[in-house]
Amino acid sequence: MDAASLARYDHIRPIRWTGDALELLDQRKLPFAVEYARCTNSDEVATAIRELTVRGAPAIGISAGWGVVLAAREIEAANGAEAASRLQPALERLDAARPTAVNLAWALARMRAALHVAGADWRNALEREARAIETEDLAANRAMGQAGASLIAPGSGVLTHCNTGSLATAGFGTALGVIRAGVAGERIARVFAGETRPWNQGARLTVWELQQDGIDATLIADAAASHLMKTGQVQWVVVGADRICANGDTANKIGTYQLALSAKHHGVKFMVVAPSTTVDLATPSGDAIEIELRDPAELLGHAGRRTVADGAQAWNPVFDVPPHELIAALVTERGVITQPDAPALRAVFGKPDAH
Repeated sequence: MDAASLARYDHIRPIRWTGDALELLDQRKLPFAVEYARCTNSDEVATAIRELTVRGAPAIGISAGWGVVLAAREIEAANGAEAASRLQPALERLDAARPTAVNLAWALARMRAALHVAGADWRNALEREARAIETEDLAANRAMGQAGASLIAPGSGVLTHCNTGSLATAGFGTALGVIRAGVAGERIARVFAGETRPWNQGARLTVWELQQDGIDATLIADAAASHLMKTGQVQWVVVGADRICANGDTANKIGTYQLALSAKHHGVKFMVVAPSTTVDLATPSGDAIEIELRDPAELLGHAGRRTVADGAQAWNPVFDVPPHELIAALVTERGVITQPDAPALRAVFGKPDAH
């Protein structure tokens, strides 16, 4: 598939570096307001990550890279090694913003590594590295999109969860990139998006994003997914990942696990699409993943208004972990792994310390 065909479905860029600030498309305000939040220091970037102004594992990592560039403007250092030491508090604050997404720690480690080999030109080295993280992500997304789409038979229906598109990455998207490429290649005929409570990323973001590219999508309640699969209207569930363990277990937005279970029951194939930066061979299985818990108040109200009786309690995990046995295909920019497990991941990604 040529670049022009893919470009027809690739119009959104959520991250803009202006040279003196980082501008992030505020995803809390979509779809009714398209506004960019301006970050002029690393603490503002950390707040934007924590408060979901920017979200999606690759986008979080890219934003953190630019956050380091902003932090560098507040210190003086003779060389990169000295700068790395002085930047450590800012890096720790960025790293603490979202603990589950491995891309955040990966991007910060990459920025730190760039510093350690830099001399007096360390500020420019940081900016080059942040730009490289962003441009490499976009290229990886386009490669994954085409690889994943090639698995889908023409005329198929797909269901996706949360938002894994341009809004969650440098552009094009991971799972949504597969859908974009599948539509461009006339393989995907029907797209369904789960609403993704409690933040409604599917309803607010995925449906809006696909509209911008002229792709029709049908919104469903999260609770309707099993019934949809039973009707035979979908042949693939295509989702992203915030962390992929050494054995192929994957952490993704809460609700993904039940989709994987239902897909297995109904004979629907389940695809996970994520860049190789999301692979964490140092985490042996999903049991070792720290699952982020957010404020229970997110479940107790909607749009700032309480919808639950006073005194009610809520449990609000943000992620869950579909085990690798439920995954038919894992797609990264390095290719497709069918039936992913520990030996299959080692064959592609090497030893646990390789990345």
